[in-house]
Amino acid sequence: MKLTEMSAEELAAFKAEVQKEYDDFKAQGLSLNMARGKPSAEQLDLTEGLLTAVKSSEDCFAEDGTDCRNYGGLDGLPEAKALFAPMLGVTPDELIICGNSSLNIMYDTIAKFMLFGTGDGEKPWKDTKVKWLCPVPGYDRHFLITEKMGFELVNIPMDKNGPDMDMVEKLVAEDDTIKGIWCVPMYANPTGTTYSDEVVKRLAAMKTKAKDFKIFWDNAYCIHHLSDTPDTLLNILDECEKAGNPDRVYMLASTSKVTFPGAGVAMIASSEKNIKYLKSMMTVQTIGYDKINQLRHVKFFGTYENLMEHMKKHRAIIEPKFKIVLDTLEKEIAPLGIGSWEKPNGGYFISFNALNGCAKRICQLCKEAGVVLTGAGATYPYGKDPDDSNIRIAPTFPPENELKAPISENGALHVKKEFERELDSLPETLTAQELSQLVGRDFPDADLAGSLYTQRKLCTDFDHVEICLDKSEYLGLTDYELELEYTADYPEKPLEILKNAGITQGEAVIGKYARFMERAKKLGKC
Repeated sequence: MKLTEMSAEELAAFKAEVQKEYDDFKAQGLSLNMARGKPSAEQLDLTEGLLTAVKSSEDCFAEDGTDCRNYGGLDGLPEAKALFAPMLGVTPDELIICGNSSLNIMYDTIAKFMLFGTGDGEKPWKDTKVKWLCPVPGYDRHFLITEKMGFELVNIPMDKNGPDMDMVEKLVAEDDTIKGIWCVPMYANPTGTTYSDEVVKRLAAMKTKAKDFKIFWDNAYCIHHLSDTPDTLLNILDECEKAGNPDRVYMLASTSKVTFPGAGVAMIASSEKNIKYLKSMMTVQTIGYDKINQLRHVKFFGTYENLMEHMKKHRAIIEPKFKIVLDTLEKEIAPLGIGSWEKPNGGYFISFNALNGCAKRICQLCKEAGVVLTGAGATYPYGKDPDDSNIRIAPTFPPENELKAPISENGALHVKKEFERELDSLPETLTAQELSQLVGRDFPDADLAGSLYTQRKLCTDFDHVEICLDKSEYLGLTDYELELEYTADYPEKPLEILKNAGITQGEAVIGKYARFMERAKKLGKC
């Protein structure tokens, strides 16, 4: 039942029920970080070969004989440009390979326009008032760049097709201080939206009062698909050319979430005129970016087809995580009518819209329960969501098992307090009604195969490590289990403790629950 349909008494009872569930989650000591769209350790392992792709001086020569250890190559290695040009659907001549971050390129390019202008014959932006269009909800670091530059940021609502083009067209036609717009056109951060063909064509063809209006087309997720039927995106550079605005757009991408964040390569593409202009200014600040890293990427991937095969491995890791989050939202939240979301076809985020005025409180409650989310408001300029509604969820970084909660068809399963002391006296079989009474929830028919009772002696004398001796009794058996629990970032200490105690590691064995089930099956209990 939706919360809006409940009576005051029903709401009070519901609050008491979910408060207990929440308190139980808090008691688990969770540490789940879903704040930023970071690749998981498992994803990073996919690119281990990059670390040895260039192993010696002999490996440091490009196809044309260029010694990548030395100066030169302002716009990137030809083979690197050929490898990555298909990501943005451009020719190598329309592309510059830069450093490790597209965010850095965007900041740097806008800073150049501030100081020197865009190359369109207009004043440098520092000499005029500048407004910037920001589709919302959107990428917080985009907004921070233009906020830092002192621009006035203007919210543009997003829908399933992209930014509200009626609003965009009206604003840019009337105001020559509006100099640009941020766009994440494919699997947008955070909504997962891919711009429709109509939106792309209208952005390319619209009349702008500012002659130096620019579109920053940050196509960060263009190859991050989560489906066998990926979204498609019209090539805006081609559409700008057709519409007579060939110099309007700057396209960007990187391998930050493809190989290693902080150690990838980034690229910017535009018309040949714009690329020539950027290169003329780049000569002042650099003699060339990291060609060895470009070469590593070329040697590791070889071809664009291999790059796309690599992305299938990423999908295999993160798609189940998205499913867990989406299924949980559908099971736990949808029936209550207290939020909405879209199922993205790619990218790194799920955009959740709570009831107005609730986002900050939700994020705070999650934090107190050990779940870290991107701060409410971050998806809007100046950190101010006017509805206090949008929350960005990033499922990629946590291990899959940490995203799962012990839930039944109707949510977390807890024995009601009045029955806790009676567990030992439960009958061998339970009806659905009896089990429902026990846990306070509707539950399907089930048989009790038997009880499993565990006594635990716990040693916590070691930093980050707990040693547990479990004595378990079930179905006429008694067994013992020595268990070590330690944080994932502290893997060596447990082995050291065992070695010092003269305990050797044997072959892996199944856990006590699995042993219980094997015993129950042998006895015909299940």
